[in-house]
Amino acid sequence: MKLNLSVEITDDVLMIRSDDFDYQIEVHDTNKIGKKAQGVNLLWQERHLVGITAAETPKLDVSFDQIMTIIGDWDFEPDYLALKLAEVAQEAGNDLVVETQKAKKLPASQSAIMAKITDQLQFILSQFGYSVAVKKAAPAKKKPAKAQHRWNKAVSDIDFFVDYAGSQATARWIKRNEMLIKKGAKMAPDAPLNKDGSLGFSARFAQKLRDEHANQFENFTTTEDIILKSVNEVGLFLYFAGANGWLILKDSNGKTIDEYTVVN
Repeated sequence: MKLNLSVEITDDVLMIRSDDFDYQIEVHDTNKIGKKAQGVNLLWQERHLVGITAAETPKLDVSFDQIMTIIGDWDFEPDYLALKLAEVAQEAGNDLVVETQKAKKLPASQSAIMAKITDQLQFILSQFGYSVAVKKAAPAKKKPAKAQHRWNKAVSDIDFFVDYAGSQATARWIKRNEMLIKKGAKMAPDAPLNKDGSLGFSARFAQKLRDEHANQFENFTTTEDIILKSVNEVGLFLYFAGANGWLILKDSNGKTIDEYTVVN
């Protein structure tokens, strides 16, 4: 679909017009609707469609932060467009409130023309980040707080060993922002690839880290001690990450560096 649009933006309103679409769209940032309304009004809350009204005196009881008004020289009842938009939204699983002036059901004779207008409208709205046919996402589960770790002088004297994904190394957390990998560490030679054969973000970062220390290893074995900035960098450098380094690095008794340094 191709439509030529004319857009006007002010402090109060976004106005969208098109010679290919017979109706004007106005978007207002407001949580109130006037006692008298015109056209079809779409009510949005955080870009999620929560209500549609074609009533001249709207009485919807719903919270919203934007009103989108569709105005035109109607040669049909605005109710019909409101009902078709509501149908599209509800088919997508969107639970919203609908209010019409008179009609409660879309006549079969109007279905095709309303579908065409709705398709055009959805295409226009998608260019501005709106969608009628998007179900409101379920609230995201709260992620557990990321563990915090704190360096201490005692831990700086402990050797931690890595034996993971083809890598073997001895490391120490010698200063707050310094991790030492001892000479003779074995690095994993091959980075894991994405399904399309490309390097993922972690692998690209790991490769950059290796390039920075290219003169300190040969045949994937370190030829001198290497200083990195964090446990995460150690994992990237040795085995391209992909696992929680705080649980990979262990002392001679199997106690992880996480157990030594996690802040409870």
